[in-house]
Amino acid sequence: MLRKTSLAVLVGLSFSSLATAEEGFRQHDAHVHGQVEFNVAQDGHDLLIEITAPGADVVGFEHAPENAEQEQRLQKSIALLQQADQIVTLNAKAKCQIEKVDVAHTLAGDEHHHDHHDADEHEHEHHDGDKHDHGKHHDDHDHDHDHDHDHDSHGAFTVQYQYHCDNLAELSTLDTQWFSHFAATQSITANVLTDKKQSATQLSAENARISLK
Repeated sequence: MLRKTSLAVLVGLSFSSLATAEEGFRQHDAHVHGQVEFNVAQDGHDLLIEITAPGADVVGFEHAPENAEQEQRLQKSIALLQQADQIVTLNAKAKCQIEKVDVAHTLAGDEHHHDHHDADEHEHEHHDGDKHDHGKHHDDHDHDHDHDHDHDSHGAFTVQYQYHCDNLAELSTLDTQWFSHFAATQSITANVLTDKKQSATQLSAENARISLK
């Protein structure tokens, strides 16, 4: 089975060989409100979709929740992102089964994971992270530190969906419903690396289909 870390490295190495202009664009605009990145990589029968999005696109802010309304918005967004079929649609003929979902964010300045499939690996981190975040605004622990996070860091989300597909040859495209759920996003850069294709294309609300071949 593919490990997400090796796939992430694979995608990074492969796309570093694309045109200099495209690479420069990605590095310069690594965190721009309204711009989201999808990385789609295939290895044998395994498919990984990795999404990187500014916090502002997902929840409307890029810091730890400061009130009950923001906390509710965060939890609702995490719950939505954990439902892969609400974000991407794969051809049923490809017989793809979701094997792993990981939703991580850096709204509090450090990374917090919400992982349904590797509970033993992430459960302790998830619960400790929640307690740490909620307490941060109620003690007088480093107000300046929190202030720095709000202004010097840009909270973002990273989402990973890992599938195993019995008939991957039937998967020529995939559609995303991202724009329907997150209206603040203006464009998506879709980087594709399969045994048939290596490309980087721009998606919009009017054209939200990713070609895999």
